[in-house]
Amino acid sequence: MPDVLIYGDTIRLPELRHEVPVPIPDPFLYAEKGKRRIAVLHSLEIPRVREDAPDLEIVPLEDLGSDELFTQGLQGWEVMLELAVRACRELGIERATVPESFPLGHADHLRANGMELVVDRDLFDDRRRSKNETELHGIRNAQTACEAALDASRELLRRARPNGAGLEVDGEPLTCERLKRVIEEVFADHQVEGSDMIVSHGPQTAVGHNMGSGQIGPDEPIVFDLFPRDKTTGCYADMTRTYVVGEPSDEVKEWHRLVKEALDTSTAGVKPGVNGRRLYEEVCEIFHGAGYKTQLNKEPGEVLEDGFFHGLGHGVGLEVHELPSMGRIGHELVPGDVVTIEPGLYRAGYGGLRLEDLVLVTKDGYEVLTDYPYDLTP
Repeated sequence: MPDVLIYGDTIRLPELRHEVPVPIPDPFLYAEKGKRRIAVLHSLEIPRVREDAPDLEIVPLEDLGSDELFTQGLQGWEVMLELAVRACRELGIERATVPESFPLGHADHLRANGMELVVDRDLFDDRRRSKNETELHGIRNAQTACEAALDASRELLRRARPNGAGLEVDGEPLTCERLKRVIEEVFADHQVEGSDMIVSHGPQTAVGHNMGSGQIGPDEPIVFDLFPRDKTTGCYADMTRTYVVGEPSDEVKEWHRLVKEALDTSTAGVKPGVNGRRLYEEVCEIFHGAGYKTQLNKEPGEVLEDGFFHGLGHGVGLEVHELPSMGRIGHELVPGDVVTIEPGLYRAGYGGLRLEDLVLVTKDGYEVLTDYPYDLTP
């Protein structure tokens, strides 16, 4: 294995959070030399890392001469650059592989001092594919929060009544914003954060990433796409359900039937070694047979706004979108992957319907992490 360097904080950098499972807001240097795994840390962080990641070797900044550097009147960033050079020399690292997120300033300074750095995105993406137990625990907790939030949302939907302008509950308009506030309260109770979410209605649901706004009306599709982040582990879940308060149209009912069939078919095909593109192709075949366009049967250059215009799914973990891909580009699934299965059908200007589950790839098949009904009415 090559020597490795990562520089950043574990709040925003998934490559580093995977190696150091402790929320550290300030940037620091992490290194791998042979079998050694080393974190170069300020004393402020040492006790937590020692407790929560006891397998890591810790090098305090003072061991590299930080006190001496500060007495020279250097700026903080200058001190950190020099400490990175000293750490590499102390560890005997002359050539290292780094993620594409490695800071340019640090890279320039290390190279100017004789270090050779090589960017290898695949190395750092692939090492996060198989989730460890800590990460799986966080994903499961975030998924539980999704399901509890949908319970609370569906309770409001069940109590909703038309008022002429749309739906209301307890004399107040039922809006996307009101539902999002309810969801955020549930998320807080489950120690997850997820202020970014999709709660959209009507024609908004035909636009895959329209976050949703305004008063919801009767008889129109309402899409809930929730992807909260577990606060303890930094790991995400991702889940989608679609509802109609009132009477769904025949078109929406047919979408629901087809999308559920696509979800069931593709989930049943999940196992190690299967390429995500193959699962995507199977779903597209179902939709093609029903007369809908997908990215595989549209005309070259055609901008697709109707039918099935996105991929089947993606990996979920320390990022809400990560490898493997399951679309026109596909990766072979490996044990420990956590992936979404999220087929959908849409018609621009009218609406859309999407269902999404989380699936863990096991040694001999799969486990569906989502445990929630698929009813079209709340």
